[in-house]
Amino acid sequence: MFIYRIPGVIRGGLLAGLLALSGAAFAFPEVPPVTSPPSGEHHVGKVVFLELVTPDLAASKRFYGSLLGWTFADSRSGDARYAEASLEGYPVAGLIHRDLPSGQQRQPAWLSYIAVRNADEAKDIAVAHGARLLYGPRDIPHRGREAVLADPQGAVFAVLASSSGDPPDVMAAPGEWIWSSLMTIDPDADAAFYQTVFDYEIFDLPANPGHQHLLFATENYLRASANSLPAGQAGIQPHWVNYVRVNNAGVMAQKVVELGGRVLLGPRLDRHGGMLAVVADPQGAIFGLIEWPESDSKEVGK
Repeated sequence: MFIYRIPGVIRGGLLAGLLALSGAAFAFPEVPPVTSPPSGEHHVGKVVFLELVTPDLAASKRFYGSLLGWTFADSRSGDARYAEASLEGYPVAGLIHRDLPSGQQRQPAWLSYIAVRNADEAKDIAVAHGARLLYGPRDIPHRGREAVLADPQGAVFAVLASSSGDPPDVMAAPGEWIWSSLMTIDPDADAAFYQTVFDYEIFDLPANPGHQHLLFATENYLRASANSLPAGQAGIQPHWVNYVRVNNAGVMAQKVVELGGRVLLGPRLDRHGGMLAVVADPQGAIFGLIEWPESDSKEVGK
């Protein structure tokens, strides 16, 4: 179990940053479909899309474009601004501009969209088992129907019934998202919650004393993990950390610093044999960098 230190200005702002996305006053600009052309595939429980809520869209585009080679297509609806991020022509993320209220400190954050077949049913199940509805369900043209929730321990996530189908289960290329980890106070309780909503199989892996490392799987394919929150850091809320696949986590972590970001967890050897790092972009949004060998499949049993 790796421990990373979240700077004090960020503590307590994870939920607040994502709450900025909710609310009926937000006029969502036109967004692209999750898959193009439509895939016809559905993989319940898979993280199928990521969106960044940021107060400085231009700065975020410069950072991620320079770091990961993403390119961007902009759209706008009234005061709402959106940038679709692509890598070699394929969509990898969306960036949403939201101004911060005067005098408030909120941390920009990446929002994980988890695939479901019916967003309303998933929302009802989640709320019935202790989640809090933050936004929706709402139909988003070209994308599908989605809802944003906070799980019983406060970690924010979204459910999405994609109208274009889900991305296929293939190995992510460098610069694409490859893994998602839930950092939570009680991994067992949260695993039971997500299992109820997404019908995950849960695998308990050995971990250091006092910590837990649980794997979530559907369709015999590993989807995400739940991990114990680092101890001794008051005010840190449970949250999701999403990892981008990179060829060299050490080199990329140094590049994060050169571009104005921060390294929260220096490059460390992961349990599967590659290196990982947890970093924050210049506005404070947390994400991970991870090396993932081609030979290391996410299929259960491999």
